[in-house]
Amino acid sequence: MKPQLALADLKMVVKLDPSNALGKAQLDATQKLIKRMQFEAAIEVGEEMSSMDRCREIIEEGGCDLDKSYTGPKLDASPSTSGSSKQPVYKITETFVNEMLELYRNGQSLPRRYVWEIILGCYEALQNEASLVDVVLEEGVTCDIIGDTHGQFFDLLHLLELTGPPSETHCILFNGDFVDRGSWSVEVVMTLFAYKWLYPHRVFLNRGNHETKDMNKVYGFEGEAKHKHGEMTYKLFADVFTHLPLATLLCPALPPSPTMKGEKPPILSPEGRKRYFVVHGGLFSRDGVTLDEIKKIERRGKQPGNEGLMCELLWTDPQTMPGRGPSKRGVGIGFGPDVTRRWCELNGVTAVFRSHEVRQDGYAVEHDGLCVTVFSAPNYCDSVGNKGAYVRIDAKGDTKYVQFDAKPHPPMKPMAYASGLGQMMMM
Repeated sequence: MKPQLALADLKMVVKLDPSNALGKAQLDATQKLIKRMQFEAAIEVGEEMSSMDRCREIIEEGGCDLDKSYTGPKLDASPSTSGSSKQPVYKITETFVNEMLELYRNGQSLPRRYVWEIILGCYEALQNEASLVDVVLEEGVTCDIIGDTHGQFFDLLHLLELTGPPSETHCILFNGDFVDRGSWSVEVVMTLFAYKWLYPHRVFLNRGNHETKDMNKVYGFEGEAKHKHGEMTYKLFADVFTHLPLATLLCPALPPSPTMKGEKPPILSPEGRKRYFVVHGGLFSRDGVTLDEIKKIERRGKQPGNEGLMCELLWTDPQTMPGRGPSKRGVGIGFGPDVTRRWCELNGVTAVFRSHEVRQDGYAVEHDGLCVTVFSAPNYCDSVGNKGAYVRIDAKGDTKYVQFDAKPHPPMKPMAYASGLGQMMMM
């Protein structure tokens, strides 16, 4: 496709016949196509402009307009208040999200313009969040912790039926690894990003080790995003992933329920309340790491690397033996029950909720109740046979565990878009 070759001819047609409406329309469409191709090509030569800024510029130049023939779910649109912009300002609604989920359930997709608007809307919602997000659970408010979902969209739909949608009295915290392995990763992450845009103070997204470029390249998300929505869309996703917080501190506002006879008293905050540290991976290679230290990690624009606090938050795993040990993954460490207790006592944390590993029952309470693994992708990769689970926490800090089974999905294998290395690792 070489639209540049047609440009001169179209300009001549319009010059010779200014009333030729078809010629004008073709000229306009060709100019927009050329601009979009130039912008996308510029990404490959490493220009400094971020993908967010570049997408906004493409939109402003008319390179990503909504096709007038589109009849699917519609974002609310209003004229721009900026005198220099001819583009509408979009707003997301609950109705749109519900219709989007049905669209995805039926195997259809959103236009690229709406995909970009949702990703950028989520990006804006993340801008005021620190690397550790504090969430207070007031009286009457519950929060569900969701573990890995890994592109298993039809299981996510079932999960949302169990939890109910987010609302003013219902928070949902998705604890990383939204993408890769499952072959509906775009649909999963678009659902989460849409909810984050719609309910910025009731939906929370922690980064997982799979919201990273190196994992996306091997385990399918890069290939899937490019296949479904193009190179620029993948670049946009990759940039926004670096703005996801690294952990969340859930802070129930009410005094805790009385301890049952024979139970150990919980570790409480300085204010005498329960609170829970939620992170994708786990704890650290050294003692003494504080909540304030985590909050100040500069994450934006960064990949986790192979060492340091960000890496450990996304990659480490609990182990049964005391102390610390090498990771079975080759990245991060294993941390024992004594490490967990010291860290919780230092920071006034009742327990650590983490994900990152399959558990046959969907969850596992470990380290004398101080470390809980939650995994929400049932029958992981269509082969493991595990249950999924989520955890509900109320304003007193009481917890309830809910298990669920996998649901049928269309006939597409896991990692259908993965690289050759990723496909080999599934064999």
